[in-house]
Amino acid sequence: MPSAHLRDPRTRLDPDWLTDDMEWQLLASLAPDERVALLSRTTLRHYRRAETLVSEGDPSDSLHLVEAGRLAVRVSTKDGNTATLNIIGPGDFFGELSLLHDLAPARSASVVALEPARTRSLSASAFAALRLTHRGADQLLLQFIGRRVEELSARLVEVMYEDLDRRMERRLKELAETFADGPTGPVQIPLTQEQLAQIVGGTRPSINEALQTLAERGVVELGRGRITVLDRRALSAD
Repeated sequence: MPSAHLRDPRTRLDPDWLTDDMEWQLLASLAPDERVALLSRTTLRHYRRAETLVSEGDPSDSLHLVEAGRLAVRVSTKDGNTATLNIIGPGDFFGELSLLHDLAPARSASVVALEPARTRSLSASAFAALRLTHRGADQLLLQFIGRRVEELSARLVEVMYEDLDRRMERRLKELAETFADGPTGPVQIPLTQEQLAQIVGGTRPSINEALQTLAERGVVELGRGRITVLDRRALSAD
């Protein structure tokens, strides 16, 4: 193991990967031996709250499988501000284009930990070596990229053809599932209305108006820097 890992307590090769019970949906397509081979090549990384995992514009050299914690995906805007594009949590991933190796671009967004977080990082070079001996690796790469294309296409259709209220409710439902600690009960989402507007693709005043309507119905409760979903079932996901 490189000495750099020994010096940094947040980054280490994980000796307990064989007993890991975390499930990533896309890895289910791999044969058991291929899944073992892939996870054995990952590096376990720990991050503190508000720590940046990767920065926009940096070389894209590794895929991250999110094992614990919620992360914000953010980009810089032309006016010098930062916009939040998405929130991801355990079971999600980012940096899939890194696996294209020499064709991988720079990071298109920054990823910041909203709370203590943990990922399994797979370097492009480690994945390239895996592809030489495991046929399922190429199929996995296609699935990673295919899923991302589907997500982006769905968001584009939403913005073009669906009204803001429906988009906001769908995002709130997804965020509630990401931040929930169980299947029932209130869920506190630690985002401002401005950040929710960025994720939805609307303005803050329009999002505030839609949230006030939900609050009057008892679906959400609004607070400073947070939105609490009281009734997940009342949110539209159609």
